[in-house]
Amino acid sequence: MTWTVGTYLVYLLITVPLTIWVATTLSRNGRVFLQDVFAGDDALANAVNKLLVVGFYLLNLGFVVLFLRISDPVEDLGGLFDTLSIKVGVVMLTLGVLHFFNVYVFNAIRRRSRMESLRSAPVPPQTFIPPTPAYPR
Repeated sequence: MTWTVGTYLVYLLITVPLTIWVATTLSRNGRVFLQDVFAGDDALANAVNKLLVVGFYLLNLGFVVLFLRISDPVEDLGGLFDTLSIKVGVVMLTLGVLHFFNVYVFNAIRRRSRMESLRSAPVPPQTFIPPTPAYPR
């Protein structure tokens, strides 16, 4: 086995479990956030949560596989660590950016739904002001 093949194996052994861990953590902890976004509709929140997990896996594992290729052969253990640091770092940054993008989008949805609910519920009158009499001119 060459150093390049070893780098491929170590890269996959790091990034695939990392992706799975991030997806399960986001799914478990994001469910509460989605229930708030969808105003307590648990069925919709759970369905969206499952769809987000599937999309997360497809996008991130696809990226991991596409980013697997190494242009220069790895010659030694130092090259293995150099290559892995770049590749795993890029995968982790990508996971983070996608996570913050998702949070931003759902926060915008939540903010918009709250603004719409504020507009649809008028405030009841606080006091009654009697009409003023008309002044003769």
